[in-house]
Amino acid sequence: MKPISQKQKAFVDRYIEIGNATQAYIDAGYSVTKRSVADANGRKLLHKPNVKKYLDERITVKDSEKIAKQDEVLQFLSKVMRGEVQEKFPLGLGMGEQQLVKKELDGKDRIKAAELLGKRYALWTDKQLLDSVVGVQIIDDLGADGDDEG
Repeated sequence: MKPISQKQKAFVDRYIEIGNATQAYIDAGYSVTKRSVADANGRKLLHKPNVKKYLDERITVKDSEKIAKQDEVLQFLSKVMRGEVQEKFPLGLGMGEQQLVKKELDGKDRIKAAELLGKRYALWTDKQLLDSVVGVQIIDDLGADGDDEG
């Protein structure tokens, strides 16, 4: 597989930002006489193995940076439930002036966080999970001809 060029890297990075192959192709610095040429070449570029591989790698890195992990979500919900998280809200000072002040979250927000944590740990499930090994015995009480009268 051929190594990816700087222009191709620029194309991929721009494509990730805007999601438009045509504009990303133009913005990456490729010379284009018509927009239709940029459209066709941008789509072709996305299907090249080295470009596709680089795109997949970049998306994986971006996703891992932006998406909260399970532990992070659970820690945040725990902080909210305990009242350790504050939010800012505008407080009117009069004469059209405001100041941002911090306040604790409302009880309903803390209850919701506790509810979500409870669901995660299955604290309020009405079902009981049973796991057992039971022997099954089949009794053949039919006669040889299929009658149960003998």
